[in-house]
Amino acid sequence: MSTIEKPALGRQDEEGRFTIVKADRLTRICAALLQAAGASEDQALAVATGCVNANLAGHDSHGVIAIPGYIEDIKAGHIVPGAEWTIVQESPTTAVIDGHWGFGFHVNAKAMALIIEKAKTAHVAACTVFRQSHVGRLALYPLMAADAGMIGLACADSGRSPKYVAPFGGREARLGTNPISIAVPSDLDAPFLLDMATSAIAFGKVQLAIARGEEIPKGWIIDAEGRPTTDPRDYSKGGALLPLGGSEGYKGSGLAAMVEVLSGLLTGLGFGVESSSRHNNGTFMAVFNVAAFRPLSQFKKEVSDFAHYLKSTPPSEGSSGVYYPGEIGHLREQERAANGIEIEDTTWETLRALARNCGLAGELNLT
Repeated sequence: MSTIEKPALGRQDEEGRFTIVKADRLTRICAALLQAAGASEDQALAVATGCVNANLAGHDSHGVIAIPGYIEDIKAGHIVPGAEWTIVQESPTTAVIDGHWGFGFHVNAKAMALIIEKAKTAHVAACTVFRQSHVGRLALYPLMAADAGMIGLACADSGRSPKYVAPFGGREARLGTNPISIAVPSDLDAPFLLDMATSAIAFGKVQLAIARGEEIPKGWIIDAEGRPTTDPRDYSKGGALLPLGGSEGYKGSGLAAMVEVLSGLLTGLGFGVESSSRHNNGTFMAVFNVAAFRPLSQFKKEVSDFAHYLKSTPPSEGSSGVYYPGEIGHLREQERAANGIEIEDTTWETLRALARNCGLAGELNLT
């Protein structure tokens, strides 16, 4: 019997700030809580797996810390479990998809699978998706394309729900974190993958710092007066995230604006904020069938050679060396799969409370 798998509190770190839980147990817990809130078995598993996979790759801001919020959104009617997504408009190479407020994890995965099928014959395909809940870690969807021998691209926007990021030179939030992700097939052990917010950091990392009682680096947020701050709590007092790029933040700000055009305006969600608007992830996704341009096997080998070429660069002072895009997440995933995932105690206690409230504490060994 593993000390990680069975104890009610998991295994704590030496300072008692985290509870260390194996990925499979964490997935079972989160799926059970989502089902108890009204999700179907397959939807609950999709969301739970997506969140735990984010934790495994080190994207804790998109991990199980989000599960309590999803459950609250179900109770509020902002997420509709079992909603049937529909194709509003379609051509041989495109689709417009209405998620009817279903789980973004589920709707977006179905949408990506659809355009992958289109690209098998049309070679290039794209879609927009609207009226869906949070889609989680965006990399999930381009990785589906890479697994199918295609280059996948996805970007996302939050519609007219509250914004987080101040445009470069401003102090009031007018943009979302507007992430973009691109995955490329290769012969590498790790995926060749870009997965980034166009803000300095994802908003969830501010929430994570608050949950962990930690300061944040300067350059992440500004306070209500537009001054740099290291206190994550200043965000909720009228502060805003900064765009990617620091002193060159106009680059991140410009990229965020383009993501908003593709994921907000092209989807019809619009821009700005409506106080009554619920979280509405709009996504733009595209896939490119590599075989339409050159033999897939040759391309995958050359991508791998390119990655090793980058890694062969002599390290700069104070650096441990070069990692190709996606490599660090892969290494972290291997380590966490073997040793367990650190869940901050505030999040773990919230999951335990949810289990008690729905009568699953004993079944999930979370008493």
